Amino acid sequence: MQILIIGHKGMLGQELKKVFEIDGHQVAGCDREELDITNAEALKNKLAELKPELVINATAINAVDKIEDTPEMFELAKNVNGLAVGDLAKLCQERNATLVHYSSDYVFKGDNESGYAEDAVCDPVNKYGETKALGEKLLQDNTDQFYLIRLSKLFGKPAVSAGAKKSFVDTMIWLATEGGKTHLDLVDEEKSSPTYAPDLANLTYRLVSQKLPYGIYHGSNSGTCTWYEWAKEIFNLKGITVDISPVSGDKFPRPARRPVCSELINTKLAPQRSWQEALKEYLS
Repeated sequence: MQILIIGHKGMLGQELKKVFEIDGHQVAGCDREELDITNAEALKNKLAELKPELVINATAINAVDKIEDTPEMFELAKNVNGLAVGDLAKLCQERNATLVHYSSDYVFKGDNESGYAEDAVCDPVNKYGETKALGEKLLQDNTDQFYLIRLSKLFGKPAVSAGAKKSFVDTMIWLATEGGKTHLDLVDEEKSSPTYAPDLANLTYRLVSQKLPYGIYHGSNSGTCTWYEWAKEIFNLKGITVDISPVSGDKFPRPARRPVCSELINTKLAPQRSWQEALKEYLS
């Protein structure tokens, strides 16, 4: 199968390229240097050149607070996370190609302690969530050959793309070692499900290779945690001694509101392994 991965240098993109190449597929990758996803004509030309049967869109603008308080960043995010997804969906439909696209738990309001199943109604509380919800809508409006996979708190091998930021896991380790921190206040709110990039890539591969029904899927690992609970597990597994305190979100005022509880409930597939198991593998 001829496959195009847009965002192949990212944390998820690297893992996707790995799992699909292992199976002998012809995988082409593009990142922002090679392809401007907001340029519909460039997208059209790239698909005409490569003729992919499967397109995987692993790009996103996820600077949540900058999107909230910077009009220029909000416009960029709306274009990348929203409008470009609609253009890509339309082009894939025209070429009879399957499109995989990733979304976020931030499309939900986050006031449901029971979590959110795949068919839950989008109701974001910040502008980043609005751009991701727009992408979901335009995807579904413009093609019926899609896998829309939601995730949260992505972690894994750092991206090699320009300007990529570290995951929470690597940031915590850096702060407590090279960063020299002996005490950290960590928000004990915002409960959601961490997502290990290799596990998400493998789930994507299963959806495509087994030709499971098109539609919306949840790809995070099983279980939930707050930022404080996650950091505590990270330091325990790494044997790092650092004093940490649970605090409320009020301790760190930020421009964008966050969902309080946005667990992604998986009702369509066998459960992913727990985030603790995935974290242990990554840190080992």
